Amino acid sequence: MAYKISDDCISCGACAAACPTEAISEGDGKFVIDADKCVDCGSCAAGCPVEAISAE
Repeated sequence: MAYKISDDCISCGACAAACPTEAISEGDGKFVIDADKCVDCGSCAAGCPVEAISAE
């Protein structure tokens, strides 16, 4: 179950910097998580200043 980034994303990049598997990249207007690379560690959610990341 990969994490998801909502439309509340402000594109700050904190999640990408926190991701140990480099599963997060800048998408169209917000960052996106590659579900195949995500290991469900939660580092991205912990580092998000606007709480735009959740487990789905």
